Amino acid sequence: MTTSAHPTQDSQTTVPTVQAGSFLTLHYRLAGPAGTVINTFDAKPATLSLGAGELTPAVEQRLIGLKEGVRTTFELPAGEAFGERNPEMQQWVARKLMNELGDPYEKYTAGDVVQFPTPDGLGSYAGAVVQVREDGAVLFDFNHPLAGQPVTFEVQIIGVL
Repeated sequence: MTTSAHPTQDSQTTVPTVQAGSFLTLHYRLAGPAGTVINTFDAKPATLSLGAGELTPAVEQRLIGLKEGVRTTFELPAGEAFGERNPEMQQWVARKLMNELGDPYEKYTAGDVVQFPTPDGLGSYAGAVVQVREDGAVLFDFNHPLAGQPVTFEVQIIGVL
């Protein structure tokens, strides 16, 4: 009879698997054709509850069934992760309103991202500056930066509860 210095994993022990409603600790990276948009791998891991809307449904679906400790990458086709670009999500905002919402001396340039309060004042949403007119009005794009683009989603599941 031989004995092993390395105990084998008890067949009764199962590695937690991501399910709908799971509470997760994970690292993730979202990237589009222009490069990385969000990356937690070099920082504190994210914690979230699956199904709470913190990730898009297409991304959440790819997490279901992954085991704790797994690191993998998914390629999502254009428009699947964050929907298609919606031209109605580009809107002009008058300079007067911009002055009321923030610093009246703020200079806006294309590419700037500005946070706006939600109507109830409890949250915020972002818009990217597309263009600034001479009268000071600003054209904002409220589409997600990765809307209508293929997305690479890399994830490492650290913990599943």
